[in-house]
Amino acid sequence: MKKIILMAALVGALASCTSTEKGTAIGAASGAVIGGAVSHSWGGAAIGAVGGGLVGAAIGESQKHRGYCVYRDRYGRTYEARCR
Repeated sequence: MKKIILMAALVGALASCTSTEKGTAIGAASGAVIGGAVSHSWGGAAIGAVGGGLVGAAIGESQKHRGYCVYRDRYGRTYEARCR
């Protein structure tokens, strides 16, 4: 029962976050689990958490401009606009 309450609290806390914050949290958690499982040490878990957090933040940041594409005009300049 305690595990269910803990998981509900964690899901509720993530529900109000931005996509970058969600990506960071999920990436750090999964990176820590994988790093700890591979290295069998706390140091490996910490390194995995940092790496996973960075990758998760990058993925979350890329979700901010969903529905927008990068185009290049005839002068070579790039701009963002709604995808066609």
